This record gives sequence, structure tokens and C-alpha cells, in this order.
Amino acid sequence: MLWYWLAYFIVTAIGILHTIFNITVLHMKSMKESDGMGEGYEKTKPWHPLYNIIVFPTFAYFYLGGLEAVTFSNVLAVSLIWGTLTIVIDLIGWVIIPHPWALSFREFYIDYQPWITLIYVTIYASPWIAYGVMAV
Repeated sequence: MLWYWLAYFIVTAIGILHTIFNITVLHMKSMKESDGMGEGYEKTKPWHPLYNIIVFPTFAYFYLGGLEAVTFSNVLAVSLIWGTLTIVIDLIGWVIIPHPWALSFREFYIDYQPWITLIYVTIYASPWIAYGVMAV
């Protein structure tokens, strides 16, 4: 699970740093200065699947590379665990627990479309991508 947690932390940190960059360097509006999460965050949304398609397959590769044998069932298990765990963690961390950047259920699962769906598909696909790279 170390590889999963590192990937999740890195992707989250990149997203937060990207938002901060947009606000401080590019002078986009923050959530205090505009509706919703603010222009600085809104402009990062299309990039979120890209962060995930780079980071998660890389860490899935590291994980699978450390196994004695990589089998179909290993890859399937990693895919289901990592993808489902991400959905649960996101629900708890970005919707249920109140904090300054928390979103409502609607903001996270409806207004964040298609990006959140692309992110989840990417995470479920990451072990398969890594497996494909390993087979080459």
C-alpha cells in the first residue's frame, strides 16, 4: 500500500500546488474572490487526469515490479483495490470531512465531470497500463 499512498499524496500535492501557482503567480482568483473553488482551482481541472495518468501507472509499475510473479489476478486485485480505495478516500476527505477546500457531493461528483470520472478510470486502469509496459 506504500506505493498507492505515495501516488495519492503526490497527485494531491501536485493539484494543490498547481492551484496555488495559478493564484499566486498567474493572479487567478481564489475561492475567497470568486464563486465555488475559485478560478485558480477551476483552471486545474482538465490537468487532473493527466497528473493521474502519469503518477499512478508509475507507482503501479513499482509495486508490480516488486512482486515475485505478476499475474492477471495480481493486476486485477491492485486495480480494484486502488480504484475503489480512491473513491472512498475522496468521499471522506473531499466531501464528508469539513475543511476550507471541501466540496459538496454535487460539486465533487456532478460539477467535477468529466474530470472525476476520467481520474477514477485512470486509477483503475493504472495497474493494467503498468502490466502492459512490463510485458514489452
